[in-house]
Amino acid sequence: MAGKDLDLSKLRVETRLALAGRDPARHDGGVNPAIHRATTLVIEDTGDLYNTPQKTYALEGMAVQDALKVALLAIEGGAAVTLAPSGLGACTLALMTIARAGGELLVVDSVYGPTRRFCNTVLHRLGVRTTYFAPHIGGDIAGLINENTCGVFLESPGSITFEVQDVPAIAAAAKARGVPTILDNTWSAGLYFKPFEHGVDLSVQALTKYQAGHADAFMGAVLSATPQMGERVKATYKQLGLGASPDDAYLVLRGMRSLSVRLERQAASGLQIARWLETRPEVARVIHPALPSHPDHAIWKRDFTGAAGVFGAVLKPVAAAKLKVMLETYALFSMGFSWGGYESLIIPCDDNITRTAKPWKAEGPLVRLSIGLEHPGDLIADLAQGFARLA
Repeated sequence: MAGKDLDLSKLRVETRLALAGRDPARHDGGVNPAIHRATTLVIEDTGDLYNTPQKTYALEGMAVQDALKVALLAIEGGAAVTLAPSGLGACTLALMTIARAGGELLVVDSVYGPTRRFCNTVLHRLGVRTTYFAPHIGGDIAGLINENTCGVFLESPGSITFEVQDVPAIAAAAKARGVPTILDNTWSAGLYFKPFEHGVDLSVQALTKYQAGHADAFMGAVLSATPQMGERVKATYKQLGLGASPDDAYLVLRGMRSLSVRLERQAASGLQIARWLETRPEVARVIHPALPSHPDHAIWKRDFTGAAGVFGAVLKPVAAAKLKVMLETYALFSMGFSWGGYESLIIPCDDNITRTAKPWKAEGPLVRLSIGLEHPGDLIADLAQGFARLA
């Protein structure tokens, strides 16, 4: 087969995306893995029924899930990967792996809203305290770590307000105290930021976003820096009875084959639109890490190799009724809570921002844009017509 016996680590990412997880010999020559819709697995030897590394139940995943795991490791790195039924499922799986009753989690204040909700509800009921820290804390997080700290959860950039954290500094401070770190790395899709090269222990991916890429599959993943941490995640996964759909795994793996070209296009279009928005009189500021105007641009430039097509824009003060009309009457942009698909989305974000460590301050309403695969010129024209409706 093409790619047989190749060391994928020596190949460029585009080639790895095309080859990783392919094994035609295992699938009657098929270039794609087979989808096994299975529950029960037949075991012929009684010695293989219990306490064996052999698969005994299909909830652990079959060929297509295995192929997806291989592809994820080939792109982002790490020693092990565990799939989850959604991106939030990956976040909660990672948190449940390191949380302990009586322990304290340090979580970035700009974290994804549902992750925050899980910490404040489920983990709180289980006796785990959560302390939120300002996104720009950097190495000063050492002052928050104590004997009860069981983990640090980062998200960079934040998925609503796009603060870029000094991940290496935070990871180093946590590692010095033996505290594991988790990073929600969804924005970079595992392509543009390599968490394990910066000291992170667990990387969370919402594969629903850029990897699937077509707004039709839920999936998440937790990648581990070491085999030992990978075993901890796998054990928690089995104890919680989680599973990852073979059909969704197939769709995510298929989406990953074109991930690099889609993300490159969406990133370029997003940056073009962000620069155009900076010229508009209706916009107070654009929040895009790849723009020199972003306060964390230097950290982004140091640690990232590229940008996603998701960013924010703070508008100048405007009546709520006018903003509502603008958002509801676009021709190309739709309102929806996901991002990373082929379609362009826009949402108002003010009702989705919660801060306890440091207040969020803005000149006007915040909107988030996810740029799809439409031509950027058409998207700019659609946005311009929306601004005209504001007048």
